[in-house]
Amino acid sequence: MMGSLASLLPLEVHNPLFWVLGTPLVGAGLLACIPDWRQAAWLNVAISAAALGGAIGLLYVRPAETVLFFIDDFNIYLVVLTAFVGFTTALFSASYIGRESKTRRLTSQHLRFYHSMYQAFMFTMLLALSANNIGVLWVAVEAATLTTVLMVSLYRTREAIEAAWKYFILCSVGIGLALFGTILVYLAAQPVMGDGALAMAWAQMIKRAGAFQPELMNLAFVFLLVGYGTKVGLAPLHAWLPDAHAEGPTPISAVLSGLLLNVALYALLRFKMLINANEHALQPGPLMIGMGCSSIFVASFMLYRRGDIKRLFAYSSIEHMGIITFAFGMGGGLANFAGLLHMTMHSLVKSAIFFAVGLITQATGTKRIADIRGLTVSHPFLGWAFVIGVLAIAGLPPMGIFMSEFLVISSTFARNAWLAVPVMIGLLVTFGALILRLQGMAFGEPGHLAADSERTHQGWFMHSLGVVPLVAHLTLALVAGVYLPDELVTWFKVVAKLLG
Repeated sequence: MMGSLASLLPLEVHNPLFWVLGTPLVGAGLLACIPDWRQAAWLNVAISAAALGGAIGLLYVRPAETVLFFIDDFNIYLVVLTAFVGFTTALFSASYIGRESKTRRLTSQHLRFYHSMYQAFMFTMLLALSANNIGVLWVAVEAATLTTVLMVSLYRTREAIEAAWKYFILCSVGIGLALFGTILVYLAAQPVMGDGALAMAWAQMIKRAGAFQPELMNLAFVFLLVGYGTKVGLAPLHAWLPDAHAEGPTPISAVLSGLLLNVALYALLRFKMLINANEHALQPGPLMIGMGCSSIFVASFMLYRRGDIKRLFAYSSIEHMGIITFAFGMGGGLANFAGLLHMTMHSLVKSAIFFAVGLITQATGTKRIADIRGLTVSHPFLGWAFVIGVLAIAGLPPMGIFMSEFLVISSTFARNAWLAVPVMIGLLVTFGALILRLQGMAFGEPGHLAADSERTHQGWFMHSLGVVPLVAHLTLALVAGVYLPDELVTWFKVVAKLLG
């Protein structure tokens, strides 16, 4: 028993990776057994804090590479980001889901299940980010799909169950294609690396990828791009994403947009690095640029037709993942730097927006954009926080997303000015759609559904718990738009060079 467990987790307690992976895994089991959902909510926060502490520890103690796990400059950045957003979202959930239990009439069993699946979801994402074995990476991404399917269907409404099934079927097909691509990569590596786990250990594969069979690598990347691209939500493979965001609990929408899409793109980038290391294989950049541009265009125009506030920002996530994919497709130091920065800023800002959206829907009792009016009058703090969040995600200065989008455009202009034109058009169309929607929701006379108080049915302390993560994320995005620490810039430069 201990031998099999040792193969799954690094058991040394002094190893930060033990806390990163062990706490959410054990926590998922504990949360399923706790009868009081209020205690489960606080334990969920404590477990997330422990995982964040372990992630920060990785900055100071880099664990040794094994066949199953490794930490390098690329994934350590995403592990810390994932643990941080996971912690703040758990804090937001402690306030949000308690109120949902009244309005949605969720039972204690439903709430325990929610918190347990939340930690299981965090474990799968952190496992995917720290996996050295490309097979374990695939298993972790598939497991992330299964856990989020269960949470998307939490409300048990017809729409929620339909969205969960749609999410499950489409993403399972995509992940199935990614599995076939993973097998092809193994077959390409086997003559060079030999049989067994060593031929699936990414850290070893990257050193000898230049000798892999290029024909198999070319075919593999097509399947991987379509497979993991479905999970990223790239158009035209995005159909699951708006439904899953709209019908699931708002904290899950925050981690879906802010974290899970990053994890799927991370998996794709790992394989892109293998392809780039083989000079006889195809160049993956043009394929990623094409899918990035299609995502930007599809999402930007679809924003004008959305009547549901959560669907609106779900399509915004598709657009931003298109920008990130486009940047990494362009490649090179500056474009990769911009992609990394945009990935970080999108995670922070989009999760903050979904925090605000969750509070807005609870305060107004509706998700319909047409029924949400005058938030800055009826709920001043919440309304203005929402305004800042929308302006940030739209790319206005001085927020961090403006800086990352500016770097994407400028790096593209320097290499191929014509490619920058469709991206700029997409950004302008998106900006117009978001500002158009913002005006009615934030300004003017309050809607008739607006609640009398931002704290209706909620004490001051619990209300503050919902607001703190929102303020923290927007503050970080603002600071990043004005100043990036030298250490972070150096870190991003190193990772940008690794990505090629």
